[in-house]
Amino acid sequence: MRILIVEDDINLNRQLAEALKEAGYVVDTAFDGEEGHFLGDTEPYDAIILDIGLPEMDGITVLEKWRGAGRAMPVLILTARDRWSDKVAGIDAGADDYVAKPFHVEEVLARIRALIRRAAGHASSEIICGPVRLDTKSSKATVDGKPLKLTSHEYRLLAYLMHHKGEVVSRTELVEHMYDQDFDRDSNTIEVFVGRLRKKMGVDLIETVRGLGYRIQAPTNAN
Repeated sequence: MRILIVEDDINLNRQLAEALKEAGYVVDTAFDGEEGHFLGDTEPYDAIILDIGLPEMDGITVLEKWRGAGRAMPVLILTARDRWSDKVAGIDAGADDYVAKPFHVEEVLARIRALIRRAAGHASSEIICGPVRLDTKSSKATVDGKPLKLTSHEYRLLAYLMHHKGEVVSRTELVEHMYDQDFDRDSNTIEVFVGRLRKKMGVDLIETVRGLGYRIQAPTNAN
């Protein structure tokens, strides 16, 4: 899962980025509204954290431009605690949720997890597909109750496929959501990670759809 943070406070931006990376996300950062707008308009993100008070272009304008252009990714806005009008303006502009400053980073992480789950149609923090269970809160996966020891890239791949279970996901889409903007992307590595995942899971869960990509089928009794 790939997140964009648009926040001009360097320390806060770094703090959020470190926490998200530790939780298993790929993170891009921007420090003003113009840069943030450009990234959000040209790169595919699973969610965006957007400060309202930004230099160059304020957060409300950035959000309105994204929504006006049809960009539908979940957006969590950061507002000043005593500015209820910012919260209203943000929601009216198309924000999906907000957090008031100062805040606990754990709250931001929880809200981001919830936004990504809802966007993919999942109500619970656990996504289950057959014997495989993905706990988005702890960033852990199990097969038949036994923990899977995954690298960060393997976890990101499994998490993206399980969030979009039942859908065919192309190699290009996986690459775009597994690596940040500065990473030297190579879609051929996806096949390597898929092979490793299949071997570690020991179950026939990831289907190769020839010429299109990969799919995790959703059993009829899955959540």
